[in-house]
Parts: sequence; C-alpha cells; structure tokens
Amino acid sequence: MEDQLDTDCMMVVLGLILTEKSQSKRKKRLWRKSWRRRDHGLYMLLRELEMTDRAGFRDLLRMNAEEFEYILNKVAPMITKQDTRWRLAITAKERLALTLRYLATGESFASLSYQFRVGESTISMIVIETCEALHQTLKDEYLKTPTTEQEWLDIAKDFHHKWQFNHCLGAIDGKHINILPPAHSGSTFRNYKGRFSVQMMAVVDARYRFSYISVGAQGRASDAGVFAESDFKQALDSGLLNLPAAALLPGSDMEIPYMFVGDDAYPLRLDLMKPYPFRNMEHQQRVFNYRLSRARRVVENGFGIWANRWRVFLTNIMLNPDKVQKMVFATVCLHNYLRQVRSDPYTPAGLADTEDENHRLVEGTWRGDGLGAMLPLQPGRCGNSSMAAKAVRRQYEKLLCYASRQGSLAGQLHLEFFKLFVYVLI
Repeated sequence: MEDQLDTDCMMVVLGLILTEKSQSKRKKRLWRKSWRRRDHGLYMLLRELEMTDRAGFRDLLRMNAEEFEYILNKVAPMITKQDTRWRLAITAKERLALTLRYLATGESFASLSYQFRVGESTISMIVIETCEALHQTLKDEYLKTPTTEQEWLDIAKDFHHKWQFNHCLGAIDGKHINILPPAHSGSTFRNYKGRFSVQMMAVVDARYRFSYISVGAQGRASDAGVFAESDFKQALDSGLLNLPAAALLPGSDMEIPYMFVGDDAYPLRLDLMKPYPFRNMEHQQRVFNYRLSRARRVVENGFGIWANRWRVFLTNIMLNPDKVQKMVFATVCLHNYLRQVRSDPYTPAGLADTEDENHRLVEGTWRGDGLGAMLPLQPGRCGNSSMAAKAVRRQYEKLLCYASRQGSLAGQLHLEFFKLFVYVLI
C-alpha cells in the first residue's frame, strides 16, 4: 500500500514538472514583441504620406504613388503570403515599401527593424525575395538587350541627336560594388584599391538606361578580363546581337561600322571604339577624344544616377555576393522603368551632367555625393588592336575634325575643352 502511495506521489510530481517545462517553452516561443504592431512605425507614415504629402512619399521611396502602385501590381502575385490562424501575414505593399526603403537608403536591417516593426531576419528574407520578384517581373520589359537591327538603329539615332556621335550603340564601363568578404574567401574579392568587391559591367544608351549588365565577377579580376569572359563579348563575336551593317557617314567614302564606346581599358575593335592615348596627341586626335568622351559620359551618368538613387550601393553591403547580384538586377530594372517614364522624383533636374551653350561641362549633383563603393574598374590598356579597327578610328578622326572646321563643333577646340575631356576620361 505504501509503495503504491509513493508511486502515485512521484507521478504527480513528475506531471507538475513536465507541465511547468511545457509552459516555460510556450512562453519562449512568442512570435513577436509587444512593439511589433503594424498600426505604428513607418507603415503608418507611408499611408499618411500617400494621402496627404505626395512630395514626402517621393522622397521616401524614390518614386511617386502612381509609379509605386504600378510596380506593386507587377510583383504582388509573387510576394503575397497567406494569413495563418495565429497572425496576419505582412502584406505585399508593406514588403515592397520595406525593400525600396532599404535599397534607397542602405540602412542596416537592425535600424529598419525598429522603423517597420519587423524582425531583422524577416527583413533579410523579405528584401531578397522581393528583389527576385522585381527582377523576374520587370526584366522582359525593362532589362532587355536589343536583338534587332531597328532597335540598335534607334539607340544610334539618340546618340547622334543628343551627343553628336554617329553610329554609337552604347557606352560600356564597369564599377566595383563594395561588400564584406565572404567567409574563407581569402583575397578572392580584394580589388586594386585594397577593398573587397564584386564587379559590375554595363552598357548604357543615350538616355542613361542600361541595355546590358553583368554582375558577380570577383574584385581581383581585371577590367579587360571581365569583358573577355562576359557573354556580351561572346554575343558580339558570334553575331548574335544583329548589329546594323556598316554604312557611310556624311562626307565619307568609307563605310563605318556601328560600334560601342569605352575608355582606354577596353580593347580597340571594329565594334568597340576607345580614345587615343593622351601622350603626343595631334589636334585631330584631341577632337576625336573630346567627341568620344561626350558619348562615353552617358555610362558614368548612368552609374551615378543609379547609385545616387539606390544608395545601398554606396555602402559596404553585408550580404553574400549572390544576394548582392539579385539586388543589382532588381534596382537596374527599377532604374530603367523610372527613366523610361521620365520620373521626376527619380531623376530631378540637375542630377545628371549637362552642358551650357558653350559646351562646357556642368556637373550633375550625383558627383558631389561621392561614389563611395562605386570604384572605377582597374585602369589598364589592351593591346593587339586590329589594323582594321585602327583604320576606322583614323577615318572617324578625320571626319570629326572636318565637321569641326564646318562649325558643327561650335568653333575650334580650346584648351579648356581639352581639360574637360581629360578630366572625364581619367
């Protein structure tokens, strides 16, 4: 009898202990803190700005309410989550606003956690998922490399009217995006400035829109190596881009091919033109370099506008390179969309470089902010230029010098202009 009582007592005590443990576990598994409520914080401010302060809304997300709504309708099917029995899901609108705010400011996830009342790990997941959705839904319309002759001719027409450089299909350049090096990566991502980065190579049209980008190359790679290994070069070599056939220029009896323009780091090819070296230049070569620099400046402004608007790329991004790649593709799609609709909040007056009536450079405000992580690619020279490419450059040089004598360059190229294109091309 006593043994039975002892056994019953032990069972009761054991049951109490297990009950206390289960209760303590349930208390630790609370899914949110008391201040994480969606009726406070930046969500409430966003709703108020949308209704009462459109200018504030534009400053907050780099676009107006109509543009935001258009993007939301595109990505909502991919980022909408189902509510559960225990809590309401974060809405697609809140997810997009949070992601745009992170991309526009580069604030840490810890800072955004207190602004949006969402956990840091949840923010990290939301940002990457939304960036993937932005890229997938916008790339076919706003990040499409031209593949028909007419599309290339439209770009060349813009370069001729806006920058007075004929047969130009785009300006090519590259930048470094600073990151914290991944674990056990050693010096793989260390660039020539002593920082850790991934490289981005892009082709920009006359309206500062990206027609091609490649991102993810390790920071230690050279700029010529990035171009040589890119699928863009492979497409050029194999003729997959369907570039227009060579044609005569006014005043020329030689067919000039359509081409891209780049700086001295890129190889001189029939389809890729670069400036003359700065030493011992003749007057005609200076004219050519000046005119080429005006066309090539669009890629600098493209990068400058993009980094100024999406300032996360002016910081050391504390994410893996594959996640940085997703962010780049998403923001480039947004950039092209907002440039296409000529969004005033995205590109206010004075942000990009302009020229006055005397063709003097008026620097855009993006230059005053500093590029931070947007380092230029490693300078260098590519040899082994073909004789045909050099002949085309000489012919183009003669034509531009002839045009300057006819007055289309607004008179002779003064020393002040020479300083201008030397500054631009450095």
